[in-house]
Amino acid sequence: MKEPSPRPVEAPSGQPHEADRLREILHAPGYLVILVYSALIGIPVSLIAFWFLVGLHELQNVFWSDLPHRLGWDTPPWWWPLPLLLIAGLIVGLIAGRLTGGGGHIPAGGLHAGATHPDALPGVVLAAAASLPLGAVLGPEAPLVALGGGLALLFRDLTRTPATPQTTALLGAAGAAAAIAAIFGNPLIAAVLLIELSGIGGPQLFAVMLPALLSSGIGALVFTGFGHWTGLETGSLNLTLPTPLPRLDPADVLWTVPIALVLAVLLNPVLEAGRRVAAFVSARVLPRTVLCALGTAACAAVYALATGRTPADVALSGQTTLGELAADPQAWGIGALIAVLLLKTIAYALCLGSMRGGAIFPAVFLGAAAGVVLAPLPGLGAVPAMAAGMAAAAAAVMRLPVSSVVLVVLLMGSSAMIPLAILAAVISFATTELLPAGTAHPPAPLAAQSADTDGRPEAAGAS
Repeated sequence: MKEPSPRPVEAPSGQPHEADRLREILHAPGYLVILVYSALIGIPVSLIAFWFLVGLHELQNVFWSDLPHRLGWDTPPWWWPLPLLLIAGLIVGLIAGRLTGGGGHIPAGGLHAGATHPDALPGVVLAAAASLPLGAVLGPEAPLVALGGGLALLFRDLTRTPATPQTTALLGAAGAAAAIAAIFGNPLIAAVLLIELSGIGGPQLFAVMLPALLSSGIGALVFTGFGHWTGLETGSLNLTLPTPLPRLDPADVLWTVPIALVLAVLLNPVLEAGRRVAAFVSARVLPRTVLCALGTAACAAVYALATGRTPADVALSGQTTLGELAADPQAWGIGALIAVLLLKTIAYALCLGSMRGGAIFPAVFLGAAAGVVLAPLPGLGAVPAMAAGMAAAAAAVMRLPVSSVVLVVLLMGSSAMIPLAILAAVISFATTELLPAGTAHPPAPLAAQSADTDGRPEAAGAS
Protein backbone atom coordinates (compact mmCIF):
# COMPACT_ATOMS: atom_id res chain seq x y z
CA MET A 1 0.00 0.00 0.00
CA LYS A 2 1.40 3.34 -1.06
CA GLU A 3 2.10 5.74 1.76
CA PRO A 4 0.67 9.24 1.47
CA SER A 5 3.04 12.04 0.59
CA PRO A 6 4.18 14.00 3.59
CA ARG A 7 2.48 17.34 4.10
CA PRO A 8 4.58 20.50 4.06
CA VAL A 9 5.99 21.37 7.47
CA GLU A 10 4.10 24.26 9.02
CA ALA A 11 5.12 26.65 11.72
CA PRO A 12 3.41 26.26 15.10
CA SER A 13 1.12 29.18 14.27
CA GLY A 14 -0.29 27.34 11.27
CA GLN A 15 1.61 29.51 8.81
CA PRO A 16 3.85 27.97 6.10
CA HIS A 17 7.44 27.22 7.05
CA GLU A 18 9.85 30.16 6.80
CA ALA A 19 11.66 28.61 3.82
CA ASP A 20 8.36 28.13 2.00
CA ARG A 21 7.37 31.73 2.64
CA LEU A 22 10.72 32.94 1.34
CA ARG A 23 10.31 30.76 -1.76
CA GLU A 24 6.87 32.26 -2.36
CA ILE A 25 8.31 35.77 -2.13
CA LEU A 26 11.12 34.99 -4.55
CA HIS A 27 8.73 33.38 -7.05
CA ALA A 28 6.37 36.33 -7.01
CA PRO A 29 6.58 38.14 -10.39
CA GLY A 30 6.50 41.54 -8.76
CA TYR A 31 9.49 40.79 -6.56
CA LEU A 32 11.57 39.56 -9.48
CA VAL A 33 10.78 42.81 -11.29
CA ILE A 34 12.00 44.72 -8.22
CA LEU A 35 15.26 42.72 -8.25
CA VAL A 36 15.87 43.66 -11.89
CA TYR A 37 14.93 47.26 -11.17
CA SER A 38 17.32 47.30 -8.20
CA ALA A 39 20.17 46.12 -10.40
CA LEU A 40 19.46 48.91 -12.85
CA ILE A 41 18.87 51.59 -10.23
CA GLY A 42 22.32 51.00 -8.74
CA ILE A 43 23.95 52.55 -11.81
CA PRO A 44 22.42 56.08 -11.83
CA VAL A 45 22.25 56.27 -8.03
CA SER A 46 25.95 55.40 -7.72
CA LEU A 47 26.93 57.93 -10.37
CA ILE A 48 24.94 60.69 -8.68
CA ALA A 49 26.34 59.69 -5.26
CA PHE A 50 29.84 59.78 -6.78
CA TRP A 51 29.45 63.36 -8.02
CA PHE A 52 27.73 64.38 -4.79
CA LEU A 53 30.72 63.17 -2.76
CA VAL A 54 33.18 64.66 -5.25
CA GLY A 55 31.43 68.00 -4.87
CA LEU A 56 31.56 67.87 -1.07
CA HIS A 57 35.23 66.83 -1.13
CA GLU A 58 36.22 69.57 -3.57
CA LEU A 59 34.30 72.23 -1.65
CA GLN A 60 36.02 71.18 1.57
CA ASN A 61 39.42 71.46 -0.13
CA VAL A 62 38.51 74.90 -1.47
CA PHE A 63 37.38 76.29 1.88
CA TRP A 64 39.95 74.64 4.15
CA SER A 65 43.05 74.31 1.96
CA ASP A 66 43.03 76.29 -1.30
CA LEU A 67 41.66 79.60 0.04
CA PRO A 68 43.98 79.78 3.08
CA HIS A 69 46.98 78.98 0.87
CA ARG A 70 46.03 81.66 -1.64
CA LEU A 71 45.73 84.16 1.19
CA GLY A 72 49.20 83.30 2.48
CA TRP A 73 48.55 80.79 5.31
CA ASP A 74 49.92 77.27 5.47
CA THR A 75 46.92 76.23 7.56
CA PRO A 76 43.64 78.05 8.25
CA PRO A 77 44.02 80.72 10.98
CA TRP A 78 42.25 80.25 14.29
CA TRP A 79 39.31 82.49 13.35
CA TRP A 80 38.69 80.75 10.01
CA PRO A 81 35.72 78.60 11.15
CA LEU A 82 33.74 81.62 12.39
CA PRO A 83 32.62 83.09 9.03
CA LEU A 84 32.29 79.67 7.39
CA LEU A 85 30.03 78.22 10.06
CA LEU A 86 28.06 81.47 10.30
CA ILE A 87 27.18 81.05 6.62
CA ALA A 88 26.46 77.35 7.17
CA GLY A 89 24.11 78.10 10.07
CA LEU A 90 22.21 80.71 8.07
CA ILE A 91 21.71 78.43 5.07
CA VAL A 92 20.74 75.34 7.10
CA GLY A 93 18.37 77.40 9.26
CA LEU A 94 16.59 78.76 6.20
CA ILE A 95 16.38 75.31 4.60
CA ALA A 96 15.11 73.68 7.80
CA GLY A 97 12.34 76.25 8.14
CA ARG A 98 11.24 76.70 4.55
CA LEU A 99 12.00 73.72 2.27
CA THR A 100 10.10 70.46 2.05
CA GLY A 101 11.75 67.80 4.18
CA GLY A 102 13.56 70.32 6.37
CA GLY A 103 16.90 69.50 4.76
CA GLY A 104 16.81 65.89 5.92
CA HIS A 105 16.64 64.16 9.27
CA ILE A 106 18.06 65.63 12.47
CA PRO A 107 21.31 63.74 13.22
CA ALA A 108 20.49 63.43 16.92
CA GLY A 109 17.56 61.20 15.97
CA GLY A 110 19.85 58.50 14.57
CA LEU A 111 20.28 57.09 11.08
CA HIS A 112 17.03 56.21 9.27
CA ALA A 113 16.47 53.75 6.44
CA GLY A 114 13.02 55.05 5.48
CA ALA A 115 12.52 56.27 1.94
CA THR A 116 12.81 60.00 1.29
CA HIS A 117 10.26 61.53 -1.06
CA PRO A 118 11.84 63.12 -4.16
CA ASP A 119 10.32 66.50 -3.21
CA ALA A 120 12.66 66.60 -0.20
CA LEU A 121 15.85 65.92 -2.18
CA PRO A 122 16.74 69.56 -3.01
CA GLY A 123 16.69 70.44 0.68
CA VAL A 124 18.79 67.39 1.58
CA VAL A 125 21.45 68.20 -0.99
CA LEU A 126 21.59 71.93 -0.18
CA ALA A 127 21.69 71.39 3.59
CA ALA A 128 24.49 68.84 3.28
CA ALA A 129 26.44 71.11 0.93
CA ALA A 130 26.10 73.97 3.43
CA SER A 131 26.88 71.89 6.53
CA LEU A 132 29.65 69.46 5.67
CA PRO A 133 32.24 71.44 3.64
CA LEU A 134 31.87 74.54 5.82
CA GLY A 135 32.80 72.83 9.06
CA ALA A 136 29.88 70.96 10.64
CA VAL A 137 31.10 68.07 12.80
CA LEU A 138 29.07 65.50 10.88
CA GLY A 139 29.62 62.98 8.08
CA PRO A 140 27.97 62.46 4.69
CA GLU A 141 26.36 59.07 5.34
CA ALA A 142 22.89 60.30 6.37
CA PRO A 143 22.46 62.62 3.35
CA LEU A 144 23.66 59.76 1.14
CA VAL A 145 21.02 57.40 2.56
CA ALA A 146 18.32 60.02 1.98
CA LEU A 147 19.65 60.83 -1.48
CA GLY A 148 19.82 57.20 -2.59
CA GLY A 149 16.36 56.32 -1.30
CA GLY A 150 14.81 59.46 -2.76
CA LEU A 151 16.44 58.94 -6.16
CA ALA A 152 15.15 55.35 -6.27
CA LEU A 153 11.61 56.58 -5.71
CA LEU A 154 12.10 59.35 -8.27
CA PHE A 155 13.16 56.81 -10.90
CA ARG A 156 10.23 54.62 -9.89
CA ASP A 157 7.85 57.49 -10.54
CA LEU A 158 9.53 58.37 -13.83
CA THR A 159 9.13 54.79 -15.07
CA ARG A 160 5.55 54.69 -13.77
CA THR A 161 6.21 51.68 -11.58
CA PRO A 162 3.22 51.18 -9.24
CA ALA A 163 3.69 53.02 -5.95
CA THR A 164 2.90 50.48 -3.25
CA PRO A 165 4.18 50.06 0.31
CA GLN A 166 6.35 47.16 -0.92
CA THR A 167 8.01 49.07 -3.77
CA THR A 168 8.51 52.10 -1.53
CA ALA A 169 10.29 50.02 1.15
CA LEU A 170 12.32 47.79 -1.16
CA LEU A 171 13.40 50.40 -3.69
CA GLY A 172 14.12 52.92 -0.94
CA ALA A 173 16.44 50.39 0.73
CA ALA A 174 18.07 49.49 -2.60
CA GLY A 175 18.76 53.13 -3.46
CA ALA A 176 20.09 53.89 0.02
CA ALA A 177 22.43 50.88 -0.14
CA ALA A 178 23.79 51.86 -3.55
CA ALA A 179 24.54 55.38 -2.29
CA ILE A 180 26.00 54.43 1.08
CA ALA A 181 28.35 51.91 -0.56
CA ALA A 182 30.00 54.89 -2.26
CA ILE A 183 31.33 56.53 0.90
CA PHE A 184 32.48 53.32 2.60
CA GLY A 185 33.95 51.96 -0.63
CA ASN A 186 32.46 48.51 -0.02
CA PRO A 187 28.99 47.04 -0.73
CA LEU A 188 29.26 44.71 2.28
CA ILE A 189 29.02 47.49 4.88
CA ALA A 190 26.08 48.99 2.99
CA ALA A 191 24.21 45.68 3.06
CA VAL A 192 24.95 45.01 6.73
CA LEU A 193 24.02 48.57 7.69
CA LEU A 194 20.66 48.29 5.91
CA ILE A 195 20.03 44.91 7.55
CA GLU A 196 20.34 46.40 11.01
CA LEU A 197 18.58 49.65 10.16
CA SER A 198 15.56 47.85 8.71
CA GLY A 199 14.93 45.93 11.93
CA ILE A 200 12.94 43.31 10.05
CA GLY A 201 13.38 39.59 10.63
CA GLY A 202 12.53 36.36 8.90
CA PRO A 203 11.80 36.19 5.18
CA GLN A 204 10.95 39.87 5.07
CA LEU A 205 14.55 40.60 5.99
CA PHE A 206 15.80 38.65 2.98
CA ALA A 207 13.18 40.31 0.78
CA VAL A 208 14.52 43.72 1.76
CA MET A 209 18.20 42.85 1.64
CA LEU A 210 18.45 41.06 -1.71
CA PRO A 211 17.63 44.23 -3.71
CA ALA A 212 19.84 46.29 -1.41
CA LEU A 213 22.81 43.91 -1.74
CA LEU A 214 22.40 43.57 -5.52
CA SER A 215 22.07 47.31 -6.05
CA SER A 216 25.02 48.19 -3.82
CA GLY A 217 27.23 45.55 -5.47
CA ILE A 218 26.53 46.84 -8.97
CA GLY A 219 26.78 50.40 -7.73
CA ALA A 220 30.21 49.70 -6.21
CA LEU A 221 31.44 48.39 -9.56
CA VAL A 222 30.23 51.51 -11.34
CA PHE A 223 31.50 53.81 -8.59
CA THR A 224 34.96 52.26 -8.40
CA GLY A 225 35.40 52.15 -12.15
CA PHE A 226 34.22 55.71 -12.62
CA GLY A 227 36.65 56.94 -9.97
CA HIS A 228 39.58 55.27 -11.72
CA TRP A 229 38.53 56.59 -15.14
CA THR A 230 38.17 60.21 -14.05
CA GLY A 231 40.95 60.36 -11.45
CA LEU A 232 38.65 62.32 -9.13
CA GLU A 233 38.40 61.74 -5.39
CA THR A 234 35.37 61.58 -3.12
CA GLY A 235 37.20 61.34 0.20
CA SER A 236 36.16 57.77 1.03
CA LEU A 237 36.89 56.63 4.57
CA ASN A 238 40.02 54.47 4.71
CA LEU A 239 43.09 54.31 6.88
CA THR A 240 46.79 53.70 6.22
CA LEU A 241 48.10 51.87 9.26
CA PRO A 242 51.63 50.75 10.11
CA THR A 243 52.24 47.28 8.70
CA PRO A 244 52.37 44.51 9.61
CA LEU A 245 49.60 44.85 12.18
CA PRO A 246 50.63 43.72 15.67
CA ARG A 247 49.47 40.41 17.09
CA LEU A 248 46.94 40.59 19.88
CA ASP A 249 48.04 39.69 23.38
CA PRO A 250 46.05 39.24 26.63
CA ALA A 251 46.66 42.84 27.70
CA ASP A 252 45.00 44.16 24.53
CA VAL A 253 41.92 42.06 25.20
CA LEU A 254 41.74 42.98 28.88
CA TRP A 255 42.08 46.71 28.23
CA THR A 256 39.33 46.54 25.57
CA VAL A 257 36.70 45.93 28.25
CA PRO A 258 37.17 49.18 30.22
CA ILE A 259 37.75 51.16 26.99
CA ALA A 260 34.38 50.03 25.64
CA LEU A 261 32.63 50.66 28.95
CA VAL A 262 34.07 54.16 29.35
CA LEU A 263 33.31 55.24 25.79
CA ALA A 264 29.74 53.97 26.01
CA VAL A 265 29.17 55.82 29.28
CA LEU A 266 30.76 59.04 28.00
CA LEU A 267 29.09 59.11 24.58
CA ASN A 268 25.59 58.48 25.91
CA PRO A 269 25.30 61.99 27.44
CA VAL A 270 26.73 63.46 24.23
CA LEU A 271 23.82 61.98 22.28
CA GLU A 272 21.42 63.17 24.95
CA ALA A 273 22.93 66.65 24.67
CA GLY A 274 22.39 66.51 20.90
CA ARG A 275 18.73 65.69 21.42
CA ARG A 276 18.37 68.58 23.84
CA VAL A 277 20.04 70.90 21.33
CA ALA A 278 17.53 69.72 18.71
CA ALA A 279 14.65 70.52 21.04
CA PHE A 280 16.19 73.92 21.77
CA VAL A 281 16.65 74.72 18.09
CA SER A 282 13.12 73.69 17.11
CA ALA A 283 11.56 76.61 18.99
CA ARG A 284 13.30 79.27 16.83
CA VAL A 285 15.01 77.47 14.01
CA LEU A 286 16.99 80.14 12.15
CA PRO A 287 18.59 82.15 14.99
CA ARG A 288 19.30 79.10 17.15
CA THR A 289 20.79 77.12 14.27
CA VAL A 290 23.14 80.06 13.66
CA LEU A 291 23.95 80.19 17.38
CA CYS A 292 24.86 76.48 17.45
CA ALA A 293 26.96 76.86 14.31
CA LEU A 294 28.89 79.71 15.91
CA GLY A 295 29.34 77.60 19.05
CA THR A 296 30.90 74.90 16.88
CA ALA A 297 33.18 77.49 15.28
CA ALA A 298 34.20 78.77 18.71
CA CYS A 299 35.25 75.25 19.76
CA ALA A 300 37.46 74.96 16.67
CA ALA A 301 38.92 78.44 17.21
CA VAL A 302 39.75 77.78 20.89
CA TYR A 303 41.44 74.52 19.92
CA ALA A 304 43.58 76.26 17.29
CA LEU A 305 44.59 79.00 19.73
CA ALA A 306 45.43 76.52 22.49
CA THR A 307 47.38 74.00 20.43
CA GLY A 308 48.70 75.90 17.42
CA ARG A 309 47.21 73.25 15.15
CA THR A 310 44.63 73.75 12.41
CA PRO A 311 41.02 74.37 13.49
CA ALA A 312 40.02 71.72 10.94
CA ASP A 313 40.97 69.10 13.54
CA VAL A 314 37.83 70.04 15.48
CA ALA A 315 35.65 71.23 12.61
CA LEU A 316 34.50 68.92 9.81
CA SER A 317 33.69 65.22 10.08
CA GLY A 318 37.14 64.05 11.13
CA GLN A 319 37.44 61.85 8.03
CA THR A 320 40.70 63.39 6.78
CA THR A 321 42.10 63.89 10.28
CA LEU A 322 41.40 60.26 11.14
CA GLY A 323 43.64 59.14 8.29
CA GLU A 324 46.42 61.43 9.50
CA LEU A 325 46.02 60.20 13.07
CA ALA A 326 46.15 56.55 12.02
CA ALA A 327 49.19 57.06 9.80
CA ASP A 328 51.26 58.81 12.49
CA PRO A 329 49.75 58.75 16.01
CA GLN A 330 53.02 60.02 17.50
CA ALA A 331 52.67 63.34 15.64
CA TRP A 332 50.03 64.40 18.15
CA GLY A 333 50.99 65.52 21.63
CA ILE A 334 48.90 64.34 24.53
CA GLY A 335 47.66 67.90 25.13
CA ALA A 336 46.43 68.25 21.54
CA LEU A 337 44.68 64.87 21.73
CA ILE A 338 42.88 65.74 24.95
CA ALA A 339 41.93 69.15 23.55
CA VAL A 340 40.54 67.68 20.32
CA LEU A 341 38.58 65.06 22.27
CA LEU A 342 37.01 67.66 24.55
CA LEU A 343 36.27 70.41 22.03
CA LYS A 344 35.26 68.18 19.14
CA THR A 345 32.84 66.36 21.45
CA ILE A 346 31.17 69.67 22.37
CA ALA A 347 31.02 70.73 18.73
CA TYR A 348 29.65 67.29 17.80
CA ALA A 349 26.78 67.62 20.29
CA LEU A 350 25.91 71.07 18.93
CA CYS A 351 25.89 69.84 15.32
CA LEU A 352 23.87 66.72 16.15
CA GLY A 353 20.92 68.89 17.08
CA SER A 354 21.24 71.76 14.63
CA MET A 355 23.03 70.92 11.36
CA ARG A 356 22.46 68.23 8.73
CA GLY A 357 24.66 65.18 8.20
CA GLY A 358 25.52 61.85 9.76
CA ALA A 359 26.76 60.91 13.22
CA ILE A 360 29.11 58.03 12.32
CA PHE A 361 32.33 59.67 11.10
CA PRO A 362 32.91 62.02 14.06
CA ALA A 363 32.17 59.18 16.49
CA VAL A 364 34.73 56.93 14.77
CA PHE A 365 37.32 59.72 14.97
CA LEU A 366 36.61 60.32 18.67
CA GLY A 367 36.97 56.60 19.34
CA ALA A 368 40.28 56.47 17.48
CA ALA A 369 41.62 59.54 19.29
CA ALA A 370 40.59 58.08 22.65
CA GLY A 371 42.42 54.88 21.70
CA VAL A 372 45.61 56.80 20.93
CA VAL A 373 45.37 58.63 24.28
CA LEU A 374 45.00 55.31 26.11
CA ALA A 375 47.64 53.43 24.06
CA PRO A 376 50.45 54.03 26.65
CA LEU A 377 48.59 51.85 29.17
CA PRO A 378 50.69 48.81 30.17
CA GLY A 379 50.62 46.17 27.46
CA LEU A 380 48.26 48.07 25.17
CA GLY A 381 49.32 48.91 21.62
CA ALA A 382 48.22 51.91 19.54
CA VAL A 383 46.55 49.88 16.78
CA PRO A 384 44.52 47.59 19.12
CA ALA A 385 43.53 50.63 21.18
CA MET A 386 42.33 52.46 18.07
CA ALA A 387 40.39 49.41 16.88
CA ALA A 388 38.68 49.01 20.26
CA GLY A 389 37.95 52.73 20.50
CA MET A 390 36.48 52.99 17.01
CA ALA A 391 34.27 49.90 17.43
CA ALA A 392 33.04 51.00 20.85
CA ALA A 393 32.30 54.57 19.74
CA ALA A 394 30.54 53.48 16.56
CA ALA A 395 28.37 50.96 18.42
CA ALA A 396 27.47 53.51 21.12
CA VAL A 397 26.36 56.10 18.57
CA MET A 398 24.82 53.92 15.85
CA ARG A 399 23.34 51.22 18.14
CA LEU A 400 24.24 48.82 15.30
CA PRO A 401 26.90 46.43 16.67
CA VAL A 402 27.39 44.25 13.58
CA SER A 403 27.75 47.26 11.30
CA SER A 404 30.23 48.77 13.74
CA VAL A 405 32.43 45.65 13.64
CA VAL A 406 32.30 45.40 9.84
CA LEU A 407 33.11 49.10 9.51
CA VAL A 408 36.17 48.88 11.76
CA VAL A 409 37.45 45.73 10.04
CA LEU A 410 37.11 47.40 6.65
CA LEU A 411 38.87 50.52 7.92
CA MET A 412 41.75 48.49 9.35
CA GLY A 413 42.10 46.57 6.10
CA SER A 414 42.76 43.34 8.00
CA SER A 415 40.92 40.70 9.98
CA ALA A 416 43.58 40.79 12.72
CA MET A 417 41.52 43.12 14.93
CA ILE A 418 38.15 41.35 14.52
CA PRO A 419 38.14 39.85 18.05
CA LEU A 420 38.81 43.22 19.68
CA ALA A 421 36.25 44.97 17.46
CA ILE A 422 33.58 42.41 18.31
CA LEU A 423 34.32 42.55 22.03
CA ALA A 424 34.34 46.34 22.11
CA ALA A 425 31.19 46.71 20.00
CA VAL A 426 29.19 44.18 22.02
CA ILE A 427 30.20 45.65 25.38
CA SER A 428 29.57 49.20 24.20
CA PHE A 429 26.21 48.33 22.68
CA ALA A 430 25.02 46.40 25.74
CA THR A 431 26.19 49.16 28.08
CA THR A 432 24.47 51.85 26.04
CA GLU A 433 21.22 49.89 25.99
CA LEU A 434 21.35 49.34 29.76
CA LEU A 435 21.99 52.99 30.58
CA PRO A 436 18.93 55.05 31.60
CA ALA A 437 17.03 56.41 28.62
CA GLY A 438 17.25 60.16 28.11
CA THR A 439 14.31 62.45 28.60
CA ALA A 440 14.80 64.63 25.56
CA HIS A 441 13.70 63.48 22.11
CA PRO A 442 14.64 65.23 18.89
CA PRO A 443 11.62 66.82 17.25
CA ALA A 444 10.57 65.83 13.77
CA PRO A 445 11.87 68.19 11.08
CA LEU A 446 9.62 71.07 10.21
CA ALA A 447 8.75 69.08 7.16
CA ALA A 448 8.27 65.63 8.61
CA GLN A 449 10.88 63.04 7.83
CA SER A 450 8.48 60.13 7.82
CA ALA A 451 6.69 59.17 4.67
CA ASP A 452 3.38 57.46 4.03
CA THR A 453 2.98 54.39 1.87
CA ASP A 454 3.52 56.47 -1.23
CA GLY A 455 6.74 57.90 0.19
CA ARG A 456 5.34 61.45 0.40
CA PRO A 457 6.36 63.58 3.39
CA GLU A 458 3.87 65.56 5.38
CA ALA A 459 3.50 69.27 4.79
CA ALA A 460 6.07 71.62 6.23
CA GLY A 461 5.27 73.42 9.41
CA ALA A 462 5.80 77.07 10.17
CA SER A 463 9.20 78.27 11.20
